[in-house]
Amino acid sequence: MADASVKHDYHLVNPSPWPLVASISATVMAIGGVIWMKGLFGIDKGTPWVFFAGLAGILYTMVGWWSDVVKEANQGDHTPVVSIGLRYGMILFIASEVMFFVAWFWMFFEMALFHEHRTLSAIEEVRTAWATWPPTGVETVPAWHLPLVNTLTLLLSGTTVTWAHHAIQQDDRKGAKIALTLTIILGVLFSCIQAYEYHHILEHKYFFSEEAANSGLYGSTFFMATGFHGFHVLVGTIFLAVCLLRLMRGGFTPQKHFGFEAAAWYWHFVDVVWLFLFAFIYVVFAGAGAH
Repeated sequence: MADASVKHDYHLVNPSPWPLVASISATVMAIGGVIWMKGLFGIDKGTPWVFFAGLAGILYTMVGWWSDVVKEANQGDHTPVVSIGLRYGMILFIASEVMFFVAWFWMFFEMALFHEHRTLSAIEEVRTAWATWPPTGVETVPAWHLPLVNTLTLLLSGTTVTWAHHAIQQDDRKGAKIALTLTIILGVLFSCIQAYEYHHILEHKYFFSEEAANSGLYGSTFFMATGFHGFHVLVGTIFLAVCLLRLMRGGFTPQKHFGFEAAAWYWHFVDVVWLFLFAFIYVVFAGAGAH
């Protein structure tokens, strides 16, 4: 009888429901977002339950799929060849995220560098609004207040996550737990500060006052760029929290800890993106309008 044992370094994944469940949940969440904002299929605008049903499906998929990958790692299915593939996959994912943010930077730079082209508009209010940068009526966020605090917070978190990585490599599990816990706390602190900053911006109508009604593109781009970064910080914080849970349950060794490495790469990516956001959106192209 032929030997049926595996004779290659690749891992053939067992049939999994998660791609299908994730696709269905994402579709439901997208439709739910439309219903919430606009109304659809006879469901009144402002109804959020469809969106949250889809979100619940996404979160359920994340837990289930992540658990399966962790089980594969613990069972030894992540051979050196598979580990290289996982690294390539994470690198390509981060590269795609870089291009995502390039789009928002491109839009903001186009407005900042070529805003005078909007003065060719046939609408007098638009010409007046875009005659200066930042546009007339826009009050920019002081860069050296909360944005600076958040910058220092993320830079410190980059230090602590590197400390955690080094501790795991040295098999210092206690040090890794302390450093990873500090990183998570700093990530939560960043999110709280940004939420407070957004509340302050909206309460005082920095970008959306009546005077700035014809330059709302500035505020929209600001919130899309910084808001999506904030979402990435939230995802990274969850990523690191899962790593901490695995570490507390005895996971990760000096030789095998790619799950944590992927989280650390992602966190450093979030750090670097914020440095560009702070430098260009808060300081360079907004300094002229700061109050």
